[in-house]
Amino acid sequence: MEMPALAGGRHGAAELRPLVETVLAALEEGAAARGGPVPGGGPGETARRVAGAMGRPLQGNGTGAHEALHTLVREMARGAADPADAYCAAHLHCPPLALAAAAELGAAALNPSLDSWDQAPAATEIEKRAAAVLGALVYPDLPAPDALMTTGGTESNQLALLLARERAAGGPRVQVVCGANAHHSVQRAAWLLGLPKPIAVDTPAGVLDPVAVDAALDELPGRALLVATAGTTDTGAIDPLPQLAQSAARHGAELHVDAAYGGPLLFSRHEAGKLDGLQSAVSVTLDLHKLGWQPVAAGLLAVPDGAALRPLGHQADYLNAADDTESGMPDLLGRSLRTTRRPDVLKIAVTLRALGREGLAALVDAVCGHARQLAAAVERHPDLELYAQPTISTVLFRPAGAGDEQVAALRRELMYEGRAVLGRAPADGRLWLKATLLNPHIRPQDLDALLRLVTDARARQRQS
Repeated sequence: MEMPALAGGRHGAAELRPLVETVLAALEEGAAARGGPVPGGGPGETARRVAGAMGRPLQGNGTGAHEALHTLVREMARGAADPADAYCAAHLHCPPLALAAAAELGAAALNPSLDSWDQAPAATEIEKRAAAVLGALVYPDLPAPDALMTTGGTESNQLALLLARERAAGGPRVQVVCGANAHHSVQRAAWLLGLPKPIAVDTPAGVLDPVAVDAALDELPGRALLVATAGTTDTGAIDPLPQLAQSAARHGAELHVDAAYGGPLLFSRHEAGKLDGLQSAVSVTLDLHKLGWQPVAAGLLAVPDGAALRPLGHQADYLNAADDTESGMPDLLGRSLRTTRRPDVLKIAVTLRALGREGLAALVDAVCGHARQLAAAVERHPDLELYAQPTISTVLFRPAGAGDEQVAALRRELMYEGRAVLGRAPADGRLWLKATLLNPHIRPQDLDALLRLVTDARARQRQS
């Protein structure tokens, strides 16, 4: 059997070219076969199709590169929930930019691992420079901000709590205080790190109340880390960051802001003011695979000074021997808790260079504008109810007069029929449909059609 070709080396590009054409053809065919935002038929039908496409993969000599690529990529596309479709708006799951996806091909073909310089010479420098730029986006008035590349908000929040724990080493254990609206990763990170169970302050209005935070911090005798959220998963709400920063300062507490969703508002002159107070944080989580149009994964943890990352330092002689480091080779082990680490920074750096701040701002402004348009359309509609005006690009609404069970069933009906993918979110004691608008190319008529799908499904419910 002939040895399969490699993606790298002098001939790698030539070997990849026909395979990429096969992938592109399969993506096109799969999307056409799907014909909508999600495959129809629900989980059972998807499982049946995938089983048929997979067959018995470890048999004999295999089917060959082009057949395997075409069959499985086509089935992946046929069975995808496609965030580029106007009616796929359930989650913080963005349609990636074509240029970012193309950059991923370059990263995958070269396969650098960012755990030592001799595995990733250029990627090391690209990451260093991109991280400095993104750190300065969060902390523009400071001399040496930095950022770590992570797999997303969960890892970033874990690192933030780890750094807080290490800063408190030798003293009382850090007590995390967060809102009931905080991302679940905050609670899990505290559990994983052996910290006390976080104190979750009630958020009946959807955001942290500084008065309630003051009361919670008053009760704490030791060191506290207050975690605020800039863009909640359910509603996109932003906690009052300036007031929370003041509360933390009054009590000698530190502030971490989970801005995984809302952080990229900083690109926009129109929207950045919603994040006033962010610079008071000792660390900030961002995700560019949410409001940044990057393929997963593209997370960040920004800090006001690179020195804050020293607790992550680690030595393994085969990766960062002392004499290599002393001679000037960059030490990468302190840039992550992971060892093998793919160059997720490449697609980000390509996007920053290609679009610049103004280009990214235009995308942010577009989706925020779409959310306001959708909210206005819901308010005008006699058969729909709006939860609140959107803060970022998330809109909660529901059919007027429907109960929670009917809302949940309506959502599943639209999804299983392949018509639309909407999220679900509890708020104000009720269940709401959630539209998370991250597609900058969506049109006003798409928004109107999405609402018609909901109202038509509700009409069918009433008739049954």
